[in-house]
Amino acid sequence: MGIREHRQNALKDLHIGIITLSSSRTLKEDGSGHRIAELAEKNGHHVILHTVIPDHAETIGRTVKKAIAEHAPHALLLNGGTGISPADLTIEAVRPLFQKELTAFGTLFAMLSYEEIGPAAILSRACAGIIGNTVLFCMPGSRKACTLACEKLIFPELGHLLAHMHKG
Repeated sequence: MGIREHRQNALKDLHIGIITLSSSRTLKEDGSGHRIAELAEKNGHHVILHTVIPDHAETIGRTVKKAIAEHAPHALLLNGGTGISPADLTIEAVRPLFQKELTAFGTLFAMLSYEEIGPAAILSRACAGIIGNTVLFCMPGSRKACTLACEKLIFPELGHLLAHMHKG
């Protein structure tokens, strides 16, 4: 079966959770999270959770587990905390939860970022993985980075990815 046939079987009307990592933004001020929600809805999906939490490893892990247990999102999109500063702990908090890691996401995101921002793309540690029946994406917290990840990688392939996760 080719990619065209796979995409025809892609899941639609997906439930999306958004978690923004920030110690300074409120939900109202969460431009990146609101942009992700806008793009999700534009692609026919439903945002069932949108929250802002501090970039604290235990809080991130606990929030991700709770979001999956209580809301069962098809996808959980985290933004922020993917850089290299000592305060950037998103990757360290979620990677141990992955049952499978989608290593190409980070590579492709870095490639696309490089095309836009040049060698500064090396500072991003975007990643993705599967936790139970939920696919989780971690991306930088800038509105531009979230738009890039969602438009070029996540939403074009999400339904197809989930169809593969749920078959068999």
